[in-house]
Amino acid sequence: MRTFEEDFGHLPFPGRWLGGISLVLAPALLLTGELLKFRFDFFFPEQLRAYQTHPTLMFTAYSLFLAGNILLWPAIVTLANLIGRTKPVWAVWGGSLVLFGLFARTFHSGINHLAFQLVDILSLPKATATMAQSYGAFHIVSTLSGAILFGWAVLAVGAWLSGTLRPVGVVALAMMSALMIGVLKGGTVMSVIATSCLCIALVPLGVRVLAHGSMPPARLFWGWLIFSSAVIGLFFFLGQAG
Repeated sequence: MRTFEEDFGHLPFPGRWLGGISLVLAPALLLTGELLKFRFDFFFPEQLRAYQTHPTLMFTAYSLFLAGNILLWPAIVTLANLIGRTKPVWAVWGGSLVLFGLFARTFHSGINHLAFQLVDILSLPKATATMAQSYGAFHIVSTLSGAILFGWAVLAVGAWLSGTLRPVGVVALAMMSALMIGVLKGGTVMSVIATSCLCIALVPLGVRVLAHGSMPPARLFWGWLIFSSAVIGLFFFLGQAG
């Protein structure tokens, strides 16, 4: 039977490299986004006002959070794979709930982006009024609020029962359940604590995943780096083309 560390080199999709990089990078992006908007009031009118006065800063803060949220899926799949070695039911439920929660936060980020565009197009008062009138409108993603709230706790229990994370990491992972849900939410003490705890839970595991096993040959490494950069560049320009 393979040891826990030996399983790092036999991870199924998304694999050791994508999973390990995601474990290290995604939590840091989320935390950075929360820190950048921490200076502004939490509620949405102040977030829109902050965008009007500091558009680059707010765009960067929300974009980093979105990038971290999107990049987090390989980390969650990797963690669920490791939990599933001994606790497959907890891996399925915890991993699935957290992933559904990531989809919901991505949807919220789309609304955030539109709200900021309304500030530029309609003016701050009209954008604020529009958001206030539509804030409680039903959308299907609202049914995933429970996944955002409870998914991290379920995944943390699985990580504890399977021995995937140490007790400190388990508690830190569960703290992500305290990260506020919804549209145009500013940075708070609790959001900084929650995303900092995610770093505590996942970054050491990511380092272990990346450090276990040999490095690929230099030619293969640089080849993949160049190819990946080219693909990302192509996708960027395709996206700008509409």
